[in-house]
Amino acid sequence: MTHRLFEEKHHASIYQRYRFVPPEEIRDIILQYLERKKAQPHALAVDLGCGTGQNSRLMAPHFQEVVGIDISECQLEEARAVAGFNNITYRKGTAEELPFPDGSVDLLTAASAAHWFDQQRFLLEAGRVLKPCGCMALLGFADNFRLHYCSCGDRLTDICDEFKKVLLPYTSTQVAVSNTKLRELYAAIPFPDKERIECIPLKQQISVRNIVGFMESFSTYQAFQRAEPDAATALLQRTLDRFLKEMGVTSPDTLIEVTLEYFCVLASKPE
Repeated sequence: MTHRLFEEKHHASIYQRYRFVPPEEIRDIILQYLERKKAQPHALAVDLGCGTGQNSRLMAPHFQEVVGIDISECQLEEARAVAGFNNITYRKGTAEELPFPDGSVDLLTAASAAHWFDQQRFLLEAGRVLKPCGCMALLGFADNFRLHYCSCGDRLTDICDEFKKVLLPYTSTQVAVSNTKLRELYAAIPFPDKERIECIPLKQQISVRNIVGFMESFSTYQAFQRAEPDAATALLQRTLDRFLKEMGVTSPDTLIEVTLEYFCVLASKPE
């Protein structure tokens, strides 16, 4: 089953503006793993569930060609609007039916997307399209991010946790899979050469406006908004107001530090 939750134009715009770009540290982990498993050339990387193309653009300098695949045309429109990456193309499609010949792909990636895939069908398709020694890299981040600002970081994190608590009734099975850091998907990968890195911490300075926009991009919030639009809008505004009051500032452009814990599942197809 292909899940179609991120197709609206407004949600695609939020993704482009507020979702975190995968950090260079994870890019380097992925590329070093690929270098160890498969000799050059590294011709083709395919970014599955590419959304607005953040991860596709991160990989572009390291491959002759990058193809981003997503079910949402609105997400792809946002991706195509970013200029300067002549070796990237974007196609509408799913991770379970890829438009590539057998044994043609050097790297399959998915950033905060693999939990939406049909596990069995995706793994069969990955085994089909990857070259011998080709690799897959499935990355994401845990939802237990922490905020830091002067002495009130713990209270800001508590506000986040209360926001997420309101959204719990809208948590899908797929989001629960992501929160396990893809444990079951990792176990199901049929390749013997695989590893799972569970905690790659990243600290980043962002504005209060952007952290609230990031929270708005949650699939759980989007589900809440569809069910109760007025209540969802009020929750978002109340959360912004609480952040500013707790920090003792008035500008939503005030910077705070956020700590995220990324994870990465890596696997290499046998030769």
